[in-house]
Amino acid sequence: MNYAIANYLPYVLSAITIWMTLLAGNLHRKAWLVGLLNQALWLLWILTTASWGFIPLNIALWIVYARNHFRWARSAPGVR
Repeated sequence: MNYAIANYLPYVLSAITIWMTLLAGNLHRKAWLVGLLNQALWLLWILTTASWGFIPLNIALWIVYARNHFRWARSAPGVR
């Protein structure tokens, strides 16, 4: 299982990141929720591969994506 996570999850993470970026560019309201789900998967990969240097980035993106989600949900009339 660890082998699969370490070696195949990066492809899934890349695809989700690209998808989330496209959603955000199109002002889709679910973009940041997709990003938050992706950060959970990133955390799984970080812990599995002991890639501790990515922890600060993961924490920062949790905060940014949550902030963006709540801001868009509250005040973005153009967001779909």
